[in-house]
Parts: sequence; structure tokens; C-alpha cells
Amino acid sequence: MSILEQKIKEEYAIYNGDCIEVTNGFPDNSIDFSVFSPPFSSLYVYSNSDRDMGNSKDDKEFFDHFHFLIKELYRTIKPGRLVSFHCMNLPTSKANDGYIGIKDFRGDLIKAFQKEGFIYHSEVCIWKDPVVAMQRTKALGLLHKTIRKDSSMSRQGIPDYLVTMRKPGENQDFISHTYEDFPVELWQKIASPVWMDINQSKTLQYRHAREENDERHIAPLQLEVIERALMLWSKEGDTVFSPFTGIGSEGYQSLKMNRKFVGAELKPSYYNIACKNLEKAMLERRQMSLFDV
Repeated sequence: MSILEQKIKEEYAIYNGDCIEVTNGFPDNSIDFSVFSPPFSSLYVYSNSDRDMGNSKDDKEFFDHFHFLIKELYRTIKPGRLVSFHCMNLPTSKANDGYIGIKDFRGDLIKAFQKEGFIYHSEVCIWKDPVVAMQRTKALGLLHKTIRKDSSMSRQGIPDYLVTMRKPGENQDFISHTYEDFPVELWQKIASPVWMDINQSKTLQYRHAREENDERHIAPLQLEVIERALMLWSKEGDTVFSPFTGIGSEGYQSLKMNRKFVGAELKPSYYNIACKNLEKAMLERRQMSLFDV
């Protein structure tokens, strides 16, 4: 296994290396749940490494590469357990695609997982403020002046999605909740097909992990999204895996919720920040335990 660096502790392990090579070293049926945000094809560039899926020249090259990870996820996820990925559909441009519109990246990801044998389990649409998106991207379809010029080019904002796939088979280790831990009101909120109340700014800080040549890219996955996924589809003591750990959002939330975590991150600067964030999560967990006592 080609690993640049690794940090292994009792409750977590994080590897600075290629996620496919890292996952290849896992035993069969050893992961309870996986949650992550994959690279959005070639929309954002995170590093200049050939191993970086964000460096793909087009969607076909991205999915050819991504397929190897899906295959390893299918092998390592326990039967009946789940994989959740955060994504969005991708805007196109005349310069790169020859037209202005939207590509169904979400649908392509679902089909890629189904091709490997996963079952399309569920999805939730996550509301995003179109004004914030307009200010950040200056997308033609979101500009108010487009309404005045030719509203045939106007469109709605692009939401996020949390899509969940299930490995076939029976789950042998039930995820059971008490009424006190998971009351009806909470279930009704999480069961909604649209989450309108996610705080978009509640993320781990990431700016100090960026490097001079980084292109602008989306902020880390919101902690509330990760929290809800972990609450519903994992339990305390489960092993959670993120093949695109970034600065450690999924690991941070997993450790705070008394799960174990395994992560892989290719980019050294992100990996170093992730190590600090996971250590911070363990410190906060110990402080919470002491307070409870």
C-alpha cells in the first residue's frame, strides 16, 4: 500500500494517501457506514496529483477512476449497511461544455453505485440560499438582470443532496433507538424529503488548509448533515469510513458521537488539518464524558 503518512489511535485511523489503495487494505465486510462528499467530477481542483479524481479531464475519466472506489466500498461495507454521499448537480458552461445548463451528476453517481450492485436506498434534498449562490458564482441563471433581459435563461438555485445506497443482504447488527433518544418529532424532521433547516455555515474551518494554487471550491460538508446521517444509519461503536476525509468533518462528527472513524486524504495540507480536528473531537468527547460524570 502506497501511504505517505498515517496516524492510528484507538478510536480512529487516518491515512495520507490514495483512497483506493487505502480501502484495498481493509478486510471484507468491515465497515459499518460510510459518509463522504466525493470530488464533483472536474468542477473543482484540489491538488495537482494524478491520483486526485478532481483532476479528471472529463466526466468519463472521473467515473472510470471513481468506479474502483465504489468496487472497494461494496467489498468492505457490511451486508445490509449503507453508504451516504453528498453531491449536487453540476452547472455547465459554454467554454467547457459548449452550452449553458445543468448536468445530472447526482443521477450519474447513483447509476455508478447501482452498476456495482448497490441498492438505491434514499435521498434528501438540502435547501441552499440562491442569493448566496448568486453572489459566489455570478451564474447567469441566478442574476436578477437576466430576468429583465431574457428570463428563458433564468433558473432556480442548485440544491445539495445526500444520497444513500445500501449493500444487499441482511443487517446482522440492528441499529435500534429508544423513544427518548429518537422521539417522533425528530424522526419526522429527518424523514422529510427536503431539509430546509441545515445551517450552511456550521462547518469545520478550512481556509488555513488551502494552498496558493487551489481553485475556489465548495466549503466542507455541513456538520448537521453528517450528524443526521450518523444518527439514523449508525450506532455507538460502529466504524465509519470517509474516503475523501478533507479536513476531517465526517471524522470529527463521528468521534463526537462515539463512533470509530477511518479516513483517507490525498492532500497533505488537508490531512494535517484533519489530524488536528480529530484530536480536537477526542478532547471534546473526553470533556463531555467528564462533565456527564
